[in-house]
Amino acid sequence: MKICIVGAGAIGGYLGFKLINAGFDVSLVARGAHLKAMKHSGLTVIENNKEISCFPKCSESMSDLGKMDYIFITLKAYSIPGLVNEISTMFKENTAVITAYNGIPWWYFFNIEGPFKNYRIKCIDPNNIQWNTITPERIIGCVVYPATEIIEPGVIKHIEGNRFSLGEPKGMQTERISTISKALVKAGIKAPIRSNLREEIWTKLIGNLAFNPLSVITGKTLDILASEHEYRTIAYDAMKEANLIINQLGIKLKISIDQRIEGAAKVGAHKTSMLQDYEKGKELELDSLVVSIKEIGDLLGIKTPTIDKILYEVEKKISKNN
Repeated sequence: MKICIVGAGAIGGYLGFKLINAGFDVSLVARGAHLKAMKHSGLTVIENNKEISCFPKCSESMSDLGKMDYIFITLKAYSIPGLVNEISTMFKENTAVITAYNGIPWWYFFNIEGPFKNYRIKCIDPNNIQWNTITPERIIGCVVYPATEIIEPGVIKHIEGNRFSLGEPKGMQTERISTISKALVKAGIKAPIRSNLREEIWTKLIGNLAFNPLSVITGKTLDILASEHEYRTIAYDAMKEANLIINQLGIKLKISIDQRIEGAAKVGAHKTSMLQDYEKGKELELDSLVVSIKEIGDLLGIKTPTIDKILYEVEKKISKNN
C-alpha cells in the first residue's frame, strides 16, 4: 500500500511521520526550508516530551513519486486548485483521495438527495477543477483534530489530539475506508469511521467560522473573544445564522452554541490559526471557513447579516494591511 501526504507541514508531516514509524510506505510532498531540512537531517517529531526522527521519502515534485493507493491532502483549501493537475499524476484507477483540511470541502453536495444534489461550491472549487479532475468518487472525507506546529524546519511539535475522523461521502462502510482506518490505528492515531461525516464537519466548522475571522479583526485570543460580551454576542449571532443553514441541510448538531463558545473559552489565551497566519502575512482560509457558508446560505435563501459583516470587516483589515 503506497500513501502520499500532499502538504507535509505541521499536520501532514505529523501524520506522515506516524505512518512511516508504523512501517507504511509513505511519500511526503513539501517545499522550501522544511523540505530541505527533511532531506538533510530527517523529520523530527516531539510528542509526549520525546523526540523521534525518521528519514522520509520526500519531494517537491509529485510526478516523481509514482502511483499511489491513498493520497492525503493536508494543504490549506485555497492551495489545492492550482495543484490538482500535478496531484492527478499519482492517480491509478482506484486511488482514494482523503481531504484532511478545515472548512467546507468542495465535494460537500456530492450525492446529497434533494434540489442541491451535486452542487459545485464556487468559492472553493473555481471552474470545477477539483470536481472534474480529482472527481468526488475518489474522495474519503476527513475531519482533523490534532494541534501541531513546525517549531523549526524539519521539526514538528505535537501539542494535543490524535483523531482523524473518516467518512465516505455516501456514508457507506467500504473496504478502502476500512483499510486506511486500520492503517491509521496501527500508527497510533484514532480514526473512527463516521456514517455522517458532514455533521462532524459542521460541528468543528461552526466555531471556526466565528472565532477565526473575529480574532483577525480584533487581534484578541480565544479566551477574550468567548468571554467579553461584545465579541461573544457577535460570535453567537454568527453561529446562530450558520445553525439555520445546518438545520436546513437536514443536520442537527449535538452541541449547543453556548457549549461551543464555552469550549473555546476553555482553550484559554490561544491565538487562532487564522490570526497566526495573518500575523505571518500568509493567505487566510476565508473561502472554506466563511465565504462557503455565505454561499450555501444564499443557495438556501437564508440571510447571514452577521457573517456578512464579519467577512466585510476581515477583508477590509486584510486590504488595509496590504
